[in-house]
Order: sequence, then structure tokens, then C-alpha cells
Amino acid sequence: MSEEYPNLPSSLDLKCTQSYELAYRDQDLMDQPELRPVRLMMEALKPEMALERENINSTIVVFGSARIADPEKAKHNLTAAQMLLEEKPDDVRRQKRVRRMEKLLELSKYYVMAREFGRLVSEECRKDSRKNYVIITGGGPGIMEAANRGAYDAGAPSIGLNIDLPSEQEPNPYISPEFCFHFNYFAIRKMNFLIRAKALVAFPGGMGTLDELFEALTLRQTGKMQHIPIILFGKEDFWDKIINFEALVESGVIAEDDLDLFYVAETPAQAWDFIKRYHEVNESIDDKNSDA
Repeated sequence: MSEEYPNLPSSLDLKCTQSYELAYRDQDLMDQPELRPVRLMMEALKPEMALERENINSTIVVFGSARIADPEKAKHNLTAAQMLLEEKPDDVRRQKRVRRMEKLLELSKYYVMAREFGRLVSEECRKDSRKNYVIITGGGPGIMEAANRGAYDAGAPSIGLNIDLPSEQEPNPYISPEFCFHFNYFAIRKMNFLIRAKALVAFPGGMGTLDELFEALTLRQTGKMQHIPIILFGKEDFWDKIINFEALVESGVIAEDDLDLFYVAETPAQAWDFIKRYHEVNESIDDKNSDA
């Protein structure tokens, strides 16, 4: 301490103050509303740089409900709901829960399909050092877990883009650890889904799945993203009951050609074969155009 300025703090004390902290290490600063543009940029760059570094060339996006469990777990959930109902047979809430669990058990076949689809697609990843058709999901449970699990079955890498939610969502255990990313902003997360996408496959799902599906359809409709096939699983079982696409055409709010923006698959092999044919045809057209 200086004798001339007895109240002057030492240089060591100065270095302990928050103002002296390097800006990018100052968490209080980074959390300020004014720093949102910086946080957005960092959240976009982190996965992009990691995927580029690991030679992830292209991806296939799999969307679907976090609540559609594998059949064994779905049966367990139904049994548990039935046992609770037996205690209070007149409880309306418990009756509704049993009906929901019965429906989710029916839908659990799509967990099996998503897992098989992830496995089929991921066989391609092992053939090329510059990884193509890498499975990418929202990183959570349900259909997302199934697709990551299929890639794991094939011994191939897969990507999970997890996000902060009011109810805690943990990454599923089948994501490759080096490709398990954590997001705060839905917009940046959705952008990262589509940057390298060669196809988007939508299994039955709720509001999140609908949001992601319709954003992709809108981007394709308006020419704001690359031409990729968008494939729906479970058209008769699910999508026809949830969305009346034909009514949108009849109402004049979309064109009839917009129905060609998506395709329907009933089996994993059918979806995978379609994706491969789609890109073989388009690559052939691109080659012819470049030679002209």
C-alpha cells in the first residue's frame, strides 16, 4: 500500500475485481440482454466448427415425439396406469391417462422403425472418411433416442442437439459424446438441423415436431433452403388425422404442387431407398447441367 495514497488498493486487489475479468470469461457480462447477439453467434459457431473439424459432410434429420417410448417401456407405462386406475376406477384423470398410454403403446412401433432407420442410414457413415448421412436428432428421449440408438447399433457416430426446457431434458445415452450439443435458442438449434441436411424424416410427434416440420416445409416452399426430401412416417395412422393437407389446397392457401414437398414412407427401408434415389437423380441432373 502506498504511503502517499493510503486508501489505494494493491494491484493484486485490482485483479480480483470483476471489471478486470477478461470479457469472454465474465459470465455476468455474457448473461446481459445486450450480449444476446454475441451469444447467438457463439451458439451457431460452436457446433458448426466441431462438425467441420470432424469431417461431418452431410446429415439426415430425424424428428418425432419425445413421448413415444420403445415397446417394452410403453407396455410398462400402460400397466402402471392401469394399476392406478384399479385403485380409483371412477377417476376421470386416471381413465384419460390409461387411454393415452394405450395410444402411446400403439405408436411405439415407430420407435422400432426410427431405430431401424437410424441403423440403415448409418451403415453409410462407415464407408467414407468424410462422413455422410450422419443421423442428427433433437437429442432427447423417444423417437430421437431411437434414431441415435440405431446409429449406435451400426457403430456409427450420430448427433444430438439438446435444448434447455422448463422441464429438464437430458441427452439420450446413444449420442456420440463429441457430437452432443446444448442450445438455449430454438432458432439457432433449428438452423443447425438443416445446414447439412440431405433429408428430413418426421415420425409422429407433438408441437415441437409440427413446428420443425412446418418450418422445413416453408423453407422448401419458398426456396430458402437446399432441395431435400421431407418424408413422413405414419401417414394413415397419424398425419392424416392431425393435418388435412388437402383442405389447405381446397381452401386456396397453398398450391396443389406444395403437396409434392413431402413424401410418405411406411418402412425404414422404403424411406432410405427413396432418399438414395432422390440424391442419385439430382446429382445426375447437376452433372449434366455442369457439362452443358
